[in-house]
Amino acid sequence: MALGTVDFGLFFLRLILGVIFFYHGSIKVLSPAVVAKGLGWKNSFVLLLGIVEVLGALSVILGIYPSLGALFLLLIMLGALWYKIFRWKVPFASMQATGWEFDLILFAVALVVFLGGSGAWVLL
Repeated sequence: MALGTVDFGLFFLRLILGVIFFYHGSIKVLSPAVVAKGLGWKNSFVLLLGIVEVLGALSVILGIYPSLGALFLLLIMLGALWYKIFRWKVPFASMQATGWEFDLILFAVALVVFLGGSGAWVLL
């Protein structure tokens, strides 16, 4: 394997994870009432969740304590999986709605970044 290939792969993994969480977190930050209504949660909780998602995403993308950012994203995905599987009874995959397979992938990627390291392309 060429020198730097693993570091590039880990950076790319961090970038994709961060972009997805930044997008979804931004929606919660910009429109917490809309999201809260759809989920049946309080606006303040959705706003806090969105802020954590955005900050975790930036941490992972920029490489500023990316393991810590990945840990927060990992915990968020544990919550999402718990809600989808046990509370809302969402199937693994579905043609009518997003199953929890997407959440499982995000959990796995966050776990890799948290446990496997972030590569050499980090700021802190």
